[in-house]
Amino acid sequence: MDVAFHCPHCKQELEVDASAAGQTIQCPTCNSEITVPQPEVTNIHTHGGTIATSAAAKVEHHFTVPVHEGPAEVLIKRVQKEEEVVAEGPKKIKVRIFRHTDCVEVGRDRYEEMVSAFLNKIGEENIISLTPLSYNHIDIATQKILIDYALQIIYRG
Repeated sequence: MDVAFHCPHCKQELEVDASAAGQTIQCPTCNSEITVPQPEVTNIHTHGGTIATSAAAKVEHHFTVPVHEGPAEVLIKRVQKEEEVVAEGPKKIKVRIFRHTDCVEVGRDRYEEMVSAFLNKIGEENIISLTPLSYNHIDIATQKILIDYALQIIYRG
């Protein structure tokens, strides 16, 4: 939101962010020191033009917030994790695959760090199987087939 006003010395129209109200600035045209006025309905500008001249400024709205009893309805469903449930029991058996390419961030290889953190989180007693995998994929940038590796972890969770 901007405040629009005229320099009292050279009459140049200026627009300054409303947060600068009350501060002294230098006019870019005549170099005179001027104080930015406080925002008013007549001198507030948005990117679409002056608020005071818009049709919305002339209509008075009274909004109410609906009140619901009980928990709110979930509008956005959570995305399923990469883990798949294999069997039911006291603890579910789950599968997690760490692909090397998914763990590289801006030239920094975090594969070992991410796998180690996950293994420490689930605990050694819950690990059922660790299986190294090798796979091919097409690199989008170079359009070449690349060979990469991954780790499949089956665990109780």
